[in-house]
Amino acid sequence: MKNIGIIYNARVPEALDLSTAILHDLNLSEHSWLSPAENLETLLPRAESTDLVITVGGDGTILRAVIFTGPAAIPIVGINMGRLGFMTELQVDEAMERLPFYFNGDSRLDERNMLQATVIRANGAGTDGPYHALNDVVLTRGAVSQVVTVAGTIDGAPLTTFRADGVILSTATGSTSYNLAVGGPILDPESDAMVLKTVAAHMGLSAALVLRASAEVTLALEGHQPAILSVDGYVDYPLDLGDRVEVKQSPHKARFLRAHPSSYFFGTLTRRLGFSIRGQ
Repeated sequence: MKNIGIIYNARVPEALDLSTAILHDLNLSEHSWLSPAENLETLLPRAESTDLVITVGGDGTILRAVIFTGPAAIPIVGINMGRLGFMTELQVDEAMERLPFYFNGDSRLDERNMLQATVIRANGAGTDGPYHALNDVVLTRGAVSQVVTVAGTIDGAPLTTFRADGVILSTATGSTSYNLAVGGPILDPESDAMVLKTVAAHMGLSAALVLRASAEVTLALEGHQPAILSVDGYVDYPLDLGDRVEVKQSPHKARFLRAHPSSYFFGTLTRRLGFSIRGQ
């Protein structure tokens, strides 16, 4: 690894302290860099010359970082300063000692699918996007506490009309996020499937659907209630009546460097969700 970028959560003072220590104490190249996760747009020209990104924060920091790393196929090593840390690799107390292992190319590559969402505006008003998500794309009601009415199709075939608080499309990585909170299934993180799940359905399909990787889903906003398109939970786009959201697999992937075997995810699943295993 030659040039390494460090992306940190600026809302956590300790994250900047650790990031600075990594930059100055691990003999990184002079072209390595440091940036808060909220300011990545200005760094896009540096993506081609970056070999690895270290994130210092939690899963939310990684969700922001993949907008930078995904299109450029840059791998990530995540350091956990959050609560769950499903996508992170290292804990704070081991980061300085273990990071050189990943610099030397001794780890495995873990590739995760992403989603691509494009907004087709009503009455030929153009398109917005595409937007790319590692966790999920959610069409949900805005500030007004009324359900949204959404007509759903899969590969052009009408599915149902949802009346619900929202509709979630999640990746396997995102299956342990909002999808899990509303009763959806947990997928193997290396699966290329996606999950469609409603939030508090009042009408229409309430069970989760697990869809193949090539599926293309369209969610059309009907009724009288405007809505919000949320991408990975930190970027929201307003939707008006008649707007459609087209969702399919993204051409980009999130790439992570891992020291543990793929089975490690299942070995730590209950602990990360806050459940104990009998006898431990």
